[in-house]
Amino acid sequence: MSKLSLREVSCAFGDTLAVDRISLDIAEGEFVSLLGPSGCGKTTTLRMIAGFIRPTHGTIAVGGRVLSTPESSLPPERRGMSMIFQSYAIWPNMTVAENVGFGLAIRGLGASEVRAQVDRMLGVVRLGDLRERYPAELSGGQQQRVALGRAMVVNPEVLLLDEPLSNLDANLREEMRGEIRRLHEEFRYTTVYVTHDQAEAMATSDRIVVMNRGRIEQVADPFTLYNRPRTRFVAGFIGRTNFLAGRCNGGALHFAGFSLPAAPLTPRPEEGAPVLLSLRPQYLRLSGEAAPATAPWRLQGRILHRTYLGEQWDYLVEPAPGAAPLRVVAPPTAVHEVGASVRIEIDPAQVAVLEAGAD
Repeated sequence: MSKLSLREVSCAFGDTLAVDRISLDIAEGEFVSLLGPSGCGKTTTLRMIAGFIRPTHGTIAVGGRVLSTPESSLPPERRGMSMIFQSYAIWPNMTVAENVGFGLAIRGLGASEVRAQVDRMLGVVRLGDLRERYPAELSGGQQQRVALGRAMVVNPEVLLLDEPLSNLDANLREEMRGEIRRLHEEFRYTTVYVTHDQAEAMATSDRIVVMNRGRIEQVADPFTLYNRPRTRFVAGFIGRTNFLAGRCNGGALHFAGFSLPAAPLTPRPEEGAPVLLSLRPQYLRLSGEAAPATAPWRLQGRILHRTYLGEQWDYLVEPAPGAAPLRVVAPPTAVHEVGASVRIEIDPAQVAVLEAGAD
C-alpha cells in the first residue's frame, strides 16, 4: 500500500483549472519532487496534500485513510504532516533551540524530553553550537537548517517542502540540496518537494513528477526522466536537447536534408507515422574526419557557431544544407573552427523517441 495516494485530484479556482485529475502514489519513505514551470499546478497540489486547499474532485489519502474530498477535508494541524515554506516561517523572537522544539512543546512533551530531542536534531542539522542564537543572527542556509530541524523533530507522517531553496544564492542552493538528500537518507520520511529547478529535483529525488498545465506529463526516476523522456515538454524542460521532427517511410527516418535508418531505435517508429526524436547535446560527437557513406548514424556537417565555456565547447552544427542546426557539447580539447566540415556521430541508443505531436 502506498503511503500517500492522490486519486483523480482536481482543483479549480472559478473558471481556472489549476490541477486537472492527477493520480499519484508515493511509497513509504520515498522522496518525490513535483517539478514544472510557474503555473503548472505543483504548489496547488502540495497545498491540497497539506490541507490548506480542498480539492474540487478526487481524493487524497495517507496510509489508506482519506483526508480530503470535495465534501470534507481534515484540517492541516490534524494530518500529522510538517511543511517548510519558501520564507522558512521561523519565529524571529525565538532562539534556534526554541524554534526547533516548538512543535514538541505544543504536543505536551516534558521539558527534559523536548531538550533531549532538540539536542539530537540540532546535531543532525549541524546547529548545535548555534542553539541560543536568534534568526536575525543566522545566514540563509542556517535559517533553512532551523526550518528543516523543526519540521523533522516531530517525526511527521509526510514532510512537505515548497521551493525551500529559492531564496538562497546558487552556491548555497547546491550545498543545501545535498544536505536535504543527506537528511532524507538518514530519516527516510515520506517527502513531497516542490521546485521549478531541474537540478534540485535531480539531486534530491527518488522520483520526479513533471507537471504541465495542471497535468502530470511523466513520473520517473531522474536517470529515466533525462534519458527516456516521454514527451517533447519533458525532454525540453529537463536539460537541453535537440529535437528532430520527420516521418518514417521505407524503414528510414526522413528529416529536412538527411535521413537515418529506423531499425536501431527503441521503440521503433511506425511505418508512415510522424516521428519526433530528442538528442542530448552531450551525446553527439564531432570529428574532423569525413563521414563514411556506409555509416548509417553519421552525418557530414558544418560548424556554424562555437562558444568556449572553459569546461566544454558549445557548438552549433548544421547537419545538412538548410537543415535545422544541432547543438553539440564537446570537451575543451575538441577544437573545431567556425565553417569547418565535421563528422557528427549519433549513438542511436542515446536517442529518445518522443510522442509525436506531444508538447
